[in-house]
Amino acid sequence: MKNIRKILLSLLLVLFSFTNVSFASEGEDVLRVGMEVNYAPFNFSEVSEENEGVPVSNSPGEYANGYDVAIAKRIAKGLGKKLEIYKIDWDGLIPALTSGKIDAIVAGMSPTEERLKQIDFTDSYYNATIGVVTKKDSAYANAKSIHDFKDAKITAQMGTFHLDLIDQMDGVKKQQALDSFPTMIAATKAGNIDGYISDKSGAMNAIAANADLVYNEFEPEDGFEIDPLLTSVAVGVKKGSDLEDNINKILANISDSEQDEIMEDMINISTLEEEGEEEEVEENQTFFGEMKSIWSRYSSLFLKGIVNTLFIAIVSTLLGFLIGLLVAIIRKTEVNKIKNPIGYAIYKIVNFLLGVYVEVFRGTPMMVQSVIIFYGLKQYFDIDLSTMFAAILIVSINTGAYLSEVVRGGINSINKGQFEACKALGMTHWQTMKNVVIPQAVRTILPSLGNEFVINIKDTSVLNVISVTELFFMSKSVAGSTYQYFPTYLITAIIYFVLTFAITRLLLLVEKRMSGRDYILESSTGAKNVNN
Repeated sequence: MKNIRKILLSLLLVLFSFTNVSFASEGEDVLRVGMEVNYAPFNFSEVSEENEGVPVSNSPGEYANGYDVAIAKRIAKGLGKKLEIYKIDWDGLIPALTSGKIDAIVAGMSPTEERLKQIDFTDSYYNATIGVVTKKDSAYANAKSIHDFKDAKITAQMGTFHLDLIDQMDGVKKQQALDSFPTMIAATKAGNIDGYISDKSGAMNAIAANADLVYNEFEPEDGFEIDPLLTSVAVGVKKGSDLEDNINKILANISDSEQDEIMEDMINISTLEEEGEEEEVEENQTFFGEMKSIWSRYSSLFLKGIVNTLFIAIVSTLLGFLIGLLVAIIRKTEVNKIKNPIGYAIYKIVNFLLGVYVEVFRGTPMMVQSVIIFYGLKQYFDIDLSTMFAAILIVSINTGAYLSEVVRGGINSINKGQFEACKALGMTHWQTMKNVVIPQAVRTILPSLGNEFVINIKDTSVLNVISVTELFFMSKSVAGSTYQYFPTYLITAIIYFVLTFAITRLLLLVEKRMSGRDYILESSTGAKNVNN
C-alpha cells in the first residue's frame, strides 16, 4: 500500500504539471488559428521550418505549411497579431471555435448552410473547381461529363457539400461518405470505390503522389451545378465576431492572380517538387521505397506520437486501476454493518453515483466522452483543459469504470473464509481489504490489468478528435500531407504491433516472476506451519 500511495502521488504531480497548460494562448496580440494540418496543398505537415512553415503550437517539433497557412500569415500580419496554429481534427474545428479554444478556422472550409447556423464566415480567399478523381485504368477515366459515370461507385468526404453533388450524377451508386481524402484515395486505389469528388488543387496533390490516379475536369455545361458560395473557401469565425470585418479588409487586398500563385507554390512544396527536395525516382517506384521515404522524412513525428501514446497509456492505466480499486472497495462495503443512519444514507448515495459512473462510462464510446469533456467543459463552464490533461483524465476515468468490475471480480474470487477470519481477528473492512484481500486480488487480476494497458495503447487513437498528438493523429498528418495512405498506415500498424507485442511479453515475464516469488513464499510459509 505504501508503494501504491507513492505511485499515486507521483501521478498526481505529473497531472498537475499539465493543469496550467491551456489549449491555446490568450491575449489580444495573438491570433489562434485551427486547421487539420493534413489536407495538402491547403494545409500539411512538415518537420522543419525551411519552407517558412509555422510551428504547430499543440505539437512541438511539427510545422504547418500550405495555402491556408500563407493566408493565415497575411491575416495575422494585417491584424498586428502573432500567429499561432493549432492542429485540430476536422470534426473538432467548429467545436473548438464555438468553445473559444481558437479564434478562427482557416482550413479550406466552405460556408455551407449547416455551418452558417453555427459560425460566421468571411469573404472567400479561394474559389475551388470541382471534379472527380478516378483510377487511370478505370472505365471512367476519360469521362467528359458528370453523367458519364453510370453504375460507378462514387463517394465524397464526410461533412462536406461534395456528398450532395453525387445526387446530380445520373446512374451512379452513391457510397457512404469517408472521413478524409487519404481514406478516399486508398479506397479508390483498392477498387472499393470507382472515384470520389474533389477540388482541383487537392486532386493535383493526390495525382502527384499517386501516378495511377487521374482527375476528371468538366466544362461548365457538363459539370456540377453548384452555388458559388459553396465553391468558395472562407475563414470561419464566431458568431458576431469583430474579426469578420477586419479579415475581409485584409482578404480584399489579395488578388486572384496572387491566390493562384500562392496555391501553385504550395502544390510544389507539398509534392516535393521544390529544388533540392526531389526524391530518387527509383526509390519512389517501389512500395517499400515509399515507406522508407516517408519514414526518413517524418520519423520525428512518428516518434513523438509513440512517446505521447505510451505516456497516456501508462499514466491512465495506473490511475484507472487506482480509481477502479477505490470504487470496488467502496461498493464492496457491507451496507448492513453501517449503523449510523446518516452514514447509511451517504453510503447509499455514493454507491448509487458510483454505479451510474460505471454504467455510463462503460456504455458510451470514449470518443463521445472526449468531445463532451474537452469542448463541453470549455463552452459551458469555461474550464479550459490542456489536450494532454484531458487525454489522461478521459482515459483514466474510462479505464477506472472497466477495472472497477475487474477488481470486484478479483475480490469475489477470494475465499469468504478469509473475510470471516479477518472479522474474527477484529479487523475493520479497510484493514481487511488493505492487508489481506487486495494483495491477493491484484495477483488474480494482473492479466486483466495488462490487457487493459494494451487496449489503452490502441484506444488512444480516438483522442485525435480532441487534437491529442498521439500516434494515430500524427499518422493522419503524414498521410494527409503525402497522400501516401497505405505506406503511412502500414508503418503505423507495424509500430502499434511492436509496442503491444513487446509490452505483452514484458507483462508475461512480470506475471511469471510474481507467481514464482509467491510460490516460494507460500512454500516456506507452509513448511513453517508444518514444523509448528
